[in-house]
Amino acid sequence: MIDGGDVYKVVTAMAPLYVALGLGYGSVKWWHMFKLDQCDAINRFNCYFIIPFFTFEFTAHVNPYTMNRGFLIADVIAKFIVGIVLAFWVNLSKKASFDWCITTFSLASLNNTLVLGAPLLKAMYGDLGENLVVQSSVLQSLLWFIALLILLEWRQARSEAVDARSMNGDSHAEIEMGRDLEESSSAPAAIQSPSFLSVLNTVRTKLAKNPNSYACIIGLIWALVSNRWHIKMPEIVEGSILIMSKAGAGVAMFTMGLFIAWQEKFIACGVGLTFYGMVLRFVVGPALTAAGSFAMGLRGDVLRIAVIQAALPQSITSFVYAQEYGLHANLLSTAVIFGTIVSLPLLIGYYAVLDILR
Repeated sequence: MIDGGDVYKVVTAMAPLYVALGLGYGSVKWWHMFKLDQCDAINRFNCYFIIPFFTFEFTAHVNPYTMNRGFLIADVIAKFIVGIVLAFWVNLSKKASFDWCITTFSLASLNNTLVLGAPLLKAMYGDLGENLVVQSSVLQSLLWFIALLILLEWRQARSEAVDARSMNGDSHAEIEMGRDLEESSSAPAAIQSPSFLSVLNTVRTKLAKNPNSYACIIGLIWALVSNRWHIKMPEIVEGSILIMSKAGAGVAMFTMGLFIAWQEKFIACGVGLTFYGMVLRFVVGPALTAAGSFAMGLRGDVLRIAVIQAALPQSITSFVYAQEYGLHANLLSTAVIFGTIVSLPLLIGYYAVLDILR
């Protein structure tokens, strides 16, 4: 049974992150210390230097040979259930759309594993919690973000093909103005959609430009090599990595505070969609993960960690992709901002309830 001391330990681990977020917010909103271009420079520094080292540091210290397969397969089962439900929805409902399938998958499946998850789960469950959430982060980076990119690129390819056909059809209609409808409709105007291979090539190019992809892959390779042959990282290399990676959580939260401060509205997508996003993130995601965990026979702290890590706030990367591809970016922005702020009491609530159900 958890007591006040356990809750205090969790709050102690999380409070500094929210202090960093508050400082980032206040530096723009109240103290007017940074202009928009300066905030963009800080964000780029975070994305291209701090977070890659932060990701590498955690990934490199995972032992791939002792990963909890049941925990990872439970995560795959949860995502598979989401995919099956969305496939039925888009095929059986007239109100469903491919766009909303992608956004729903993102909201129900992709979370902020390292920045918030690692310190939170370590405070709750010690090294086991931190180790499992890092394993989840590796799986998310190497599988689920790639799957999301494929879906977004496929959507964009379809959209561009439809737009091209529409433009071609409009031009053809102008030329054939006054002619018989049947005659005009018989003219060739088909444009082939890009192949799935071309979509994969585009995704590969985007991943090649993303330093976090390299950080995760190189970290995993080092973990495989070092644990297989018991090689220790040279102290000079580890020190060089640590001096950057130690700033990871703080700078990431500070950057998020900057981002929040520049938003015109705290809730940019309306109350209804905000509620929809929060239900998917904090209720549906954990419930499906619990189902996958029960299916794999997970019990005890591993089950609790699986459920809590599934209830972490929305992944910042999912918002970045939504903004880049112009797909419900306001909803993802609100999910990141609002979800991050309300997550602490919700996650402590999960922690307490799961302990009572022990």
